[in-house]
Amino acid sequence: MLGVALAAIAWRRSRVSGGFYDAGVYAMTPRTHRAYALAGLAFALFFAVTLALRRDGAGIAGLAAYAVLAIFYATSFLRGASDDDQ
Repeated sequence: MLGVALAAIAWRRSRVSGGFYDAGVYAMTPRTHRAYALAGLAFALFFAVTLALRRDGAGIAGLAAYAVLAIFYATSFLRGASDDDQ
């Protein structure tokens, strides 16, 4: 479910044009959003497989990697404008 949520958000963001800070400063182009959507789908598949095979250790390790990816994605375009003069 977590991977699907990231994929849906990233896919939606890839369909709309970003503002100046999204694309110009943070390099979050539609292509980057689609890459995050693909990674989210890959994690969703990974979580489904680990659940089906009852591989709890692998699932926890995957969840840690997913958390890092989700944090990178959220902070890459949600940070907002910063003053470059300082």
